[in-house]
Amino acid sequence: MTKKCLIYIVEDEKDLGTLICNTLNQFYFDTKYFGNGLEAEQNIAVKQPDICIIDLTLPDMDGIDLIRRLQHKNIGIVIVSGRDALTDRVLGLELGADDYITKPFEPRELVARVQSLQRRMQSHEEKSVNKIQYARFSGLTYHPGSLTLNTDTPRQETLSRAEADMLMALLKHPYQILSRDQLLGENTVPYDRSIDVRVSRLRKKIQPENDKNSLIKTVYGAGYMLVTEVEWE
Repeated sequence: MTKKCLIYIVEDEKDLGTLICNTLNQFYFDTKYFGNGLEAEQNIAVKQPDICIIDLTLPDMDGIDLIRRLQHKNIGIVIVSGRDALTDRVLGLELGADDYITKPFEPRELVARVQSLQRRMQSHEEKSVNKIQYARFSGLTYHPGSLTLNTDTPRQETLSRAEADMLMALLKHPYQILSRDQLLGENTVPYDRSIDVRVSRLRKKIQPENDKNSLIKTVYGAGYMLVTEVEWE
């Protein structure tokens, strides 16, 4: 029997949190509601969910702080917030959030976003089971199954799912220009600069120390290109 996807909803408005839970339950998701960040964090330590839907305005903490604490766990994150400021969107994406949806919204739209995220997560799990190859480039080793990037020095970076999808697209097509749509795939969010934020964050993670030549080149008006040799093992 297939295990249901477990989703924690962290939302200070109880009526909205209940509505989200009931809507997701209709689509065969398991849900649990929390009215504050501390309660959610304590429960995550006991039983880790597959996905967290997090409001940024919580009674005991900023939702961004909760996301920051979860960024190294293998949990899909969808931000749901009435805060539509550019800084909130950028910071949420930089911390590895998989999607950002602003209030008010249609519950069915949220379901579609969650289903899209679930498909991406399942895709990564299937690739891990199939023992996908490691990629070596510019002194780095990328492990798709664990979304980790290792260097020749004892340093390890963990990528978000969106960053991992983008890196895989680049690694499979070195020295080829990829359009924004090719890089984003299903990771599109209602935010024009999401691709720029993700590319900027990915650059910082893969750039060798003391190397000023970016491995990901911007080709203005066309897209982005990975400029290094890639070996698969």
